[in-house]
Order: sequence, then structure tokens, then C-alpha cells
Amino acid sequence: MKKRLTLTFPKRTVQMPVTYRLAKDFNVAANIIRAQVAPNQIGKLVVELSGDIDQLDAAIEWMRSHDINVSLIDREILIDETSCVDCGLCTGVCPTEALTLNPDDFRLNFTRSRCIVCEQCIPTCPVQAISTNL
Repeated sequence: MKKRLTLTFPKRTVQMPVTYRLAKDFNVAANIIRAQVAPNQIGKLVVELSGDIDQLDAAIEWMRSHDINVSLIDREILIDETSCVDCGLCTGVCPTEALTLNPDDFRLNFTRSRCIVCEQCIPTCPVQAISTNL
């Protein structure tokens, strides 16, 4: 099973080797999608965890017991096709190539199944045609 989560670390737990503990203690793989972590600051990770459902739940409880805020990601990227000018700027920042330009007509294509909701495309859009559902 897979779960996408946002992990928010208090300043005192930023140095904790969380992904190592998840793998070693819970047999849970962590794919880091986005990270903002710096010493002595609040840290934030967007991760996709995979493993057995019971192990995932135990891992989430362990993180919460260490004051790590765990939020399930259930949002998705939305593109307002009436506002989009098909400039392609968003395609340059999309790490999974969920956003591409059609080589025939240079129109924006969005492959939702490839999107990891990293949100890097949102601030890149000059006409603010990209948003999330939350």
C-alpha cells in the first residue's frame, strides 16, 4: 500500500533520521517528493510511503509520538484551461513530466496519473491557471 503524506518537523526533530528509522524499524520505503529542511528551522517533507498497511500505520504513529505532524495528502492539481495560454513554463519544473506540450499543436497536456502534487508548477504559471483543489 502507498500513502502520500506531508510531514512537518519541529525544530528539535529536524536532525532525526526519520527515513532511516522508517526503513529499518518498520520496513516502510519513503520516496521523498519535496523537502524543505534546514538546521534550527521547522522542516517539511512531502513523501510517499509504501509498505504493509499495518507497518504504515505503526510508522505514522511512531512519527506522531515524536511530535512530527503527519497529514494525508488528498489534493490534486487543477488546470483552468480557459486561463492557460499554453506557454509551457510549467513543463520545465515538473519533475515527473505530468505536464508536457503536445509537439503537434503546442497545447499543454496534463497526465494526472503521473502528477505527484509537488506544486512546483503553481508559482511558475504566469497567468495563475494552475491551483490545487484545497
